[in-house]
Amino acid sequence: MKISALEVRADALLATWSRSGRVTYPTLWLRDNCPSAFHPQTEERVLDLLTLDPEPVLLDAERAGDEVILHFADGHVSRVPMALLFEHRPGCATKDPAAIVPRLWRADLTPASVPRYAAAQLLENDGALRAWMQDTAAVGLSIVDGLDDRIDAGVEIACKIGFLRETNFGMTFEVVSKPDPNNLAYTAVTLPLHTDLPNQEVPPGFQFLHCLANEAEGGGSLFADGFALAEDLRAKDPEAFRLLSEIAIPFRFHDADADIRTHAPVITLNATGDRAGAISEIRWNAHIAATFDMPADVMPAYYRAYRAFMAMTRDPAYRLTFKLKAGEMIVFDNRRVLHGREAFNPATGFRHLHGCYVDRGEFNSRLRLLARKTH
Repeated sequence: MKISALEVRADALLATWSRSGRVTYPTLWLRDNCPSAFHPQTEERVLDLLTLDPEPVLLDAERAGDEVILHFADGHVSRVPMALLFEHRPGCATKDPAAIVPRLWRADLTPASVPRYAAAQLLENDGALRAWMQDTAAVGLSIVDGLDDRIDAGVEIACKIGFLRETNFGMTFEVVSKPDPNNLAYTAVTLPLHTDLPNQEVPPGFQFLHCLANEAEGGGSLFADGFALAEDLRAKDPEAFRLLSEIAIPFRFHDADADIRTHAPVITLNATGDRAGAISEIRWNAHIAATFDMPADVMPAYYRAYRAFMAMTRDPAYRLTFKLKAGEMIVFDNRRVLHGREAFNPATGFRHLHGCYVDRGEFNSRLRLLARKTH
């Protein structure tokens, strides 16, 4: 992309791009983003914005090869790469390899159509790792198979992405039935669809559940796309959607060692950017939703909205069900995909999943780094 014309004003540079038309760059923005404003090694900003005139004056601009040379009234001269000006056009979001548009699904996603990748490929090949991460981000979940029969085999895959997220349940956790549980996951009862740890200020991002044994009767895994649920609610019941996205409710987990609480809406929307208003997060866990504390006159309408969403989570039209086998790992976006479990009978066999989390920020960072490597 080339600049075909430049027009200089005191308060802005107007650049006409060969195929994108005219773009306005405010003069203060140009000074703030001069290449000299950044440390040459760290690329962090070192310019103190308050040292600049609040209304700097641009005197002249000229093209020189792949750069634009800018002359300011205070004597400063900037040499700005055209690529920088094009990539950061005001009003246009910078291209982000991690900004993957969700592909919503309902019961049309079957066990056979869930993205599936071999563990060995992900450990050895960055191209396969990137393809798997892109599919996982788009669909919200995937299966990794062929894992070794050892406790840390799934964690090795997670660590290919980034640092693990530690919670009050530890850096990793065992999903087994145990005699003194502090969470329903550690029982054999049915777990309705939910997201993990909505009581955290920032709930964990991607969850990794490596199946080491699943020999008991029952124990099938349940999943639903929370974004699809919320979008369908928005379409058929806008008022219920509004209440669930605007009113924060209390979430709380507590045991002998922790008492972790927050207030947040069930549905969180993007506030800015080209996807403003799109759903960015679901917090749904009826077991650790604390006592509602909104004003009494709001409660009847809110309960109606809450029950409407709950009813959708029980609807088979949104549900994906399958039973994990030993050596398989399900990976899913915990802030999008609801998960649950059918009851099982521990007397009929052993069921053991080993889990961990990697936050969205780590996941997105790895996608960006892989994009640099594979292009």
